[in-house]
Amino acid sequence: MEEELKCKNCEKPLKPHWEFCPYCEQQVHVKPKKCKKCGEELDEGMVICPVCGKTVGEGTSKKPASKKKQSDNKTSLKKRIEEHEELSDVSFRNLFEAYSHGKLPFANGYIVSSFFSETSYYSIYEIVSYAGVKEIFLTDTGLQFVTGGKKLYVLAEPDTYQLKFQEPVSRADGERIPKRFSELDIITAKNQTKIMISKEPNESFGSFTVLRPTGVNFAVVFYNRPDVYESLVDFFVESLNRQVNVPEHDAKIAAQDITKILKKYMGFEGEYR
Repeated sequence: MEEELKCKNCEKPLKPHWEFCPYCEQQVHVKPKKCKKCGEELDEGMVICPVCGKTVGEGTSKKPASKKKQSDNKTSLKKRIEEHEELSDVSFRNLFEAYSHGKLPFANGYIVSSFFSETSYYSIYEIVSYAGVKEIFLTDTGLQFVTGGKKLYVLAEPDTYQLKFQEPVSRADGERIPKRFSELDIITAKNQTKIMISKEPNESFGSFTVLRPTGVNFAVVFYNRPDVYESLVDFFVESLNRQVNVPEHDAKIAAQDITKILKKYMGFEGEYR
């Protein structure tokens, strides 16, 4: 006598050729989950294989961080920057807050701006050094500095980026920097994120504008103090690690490389070398 087929969910009778239960809408023929090590069938809710002890799901690729986690990581440093506004002796401040409170240095300084993607860890940093400012004023888009400046570009490209073989100068708006691969020092992190650092800065004459940041982005001014380069290293280690998902060891290497180029090409002697 042929055994009656029943739905495992609602236990109502089914016909052999049915793929879905018409009563509870559950799929009828579901392949059982098996242990990837020994092949034993696993019941729903099991956390280890009852035969070989392997953790269920062990060995699968790590899921990418959720958008919420990415957003939380990117926001954390911005909150710390805002907390600096209440301190009198700090190595850096929010650029626009420093301007509004009359604490923006005219003699010289470094400005670091970030441009983070809203959907991934793809990120661009712009580091500007300036000296001998004649005037600073607000525009519709940001702060304009009436002086020359040098700008260094840093691009962080996650392994999931689809156009990684395209020259950075040819990429879309928001993903472009005016550099080719041959003009960049490229560090490949343990998680395959590439940190691309301009070998030399671009120079502007007359004036330049720093855009007002939106969302989790920031614009920070570093004061030219004796510990400015140590402060820049610490800042980039934290930002690359927590906001761009670069492993800490690789973030330290990249931060040191960035400051080495700043010292060599964008340091202050008089106005510039």
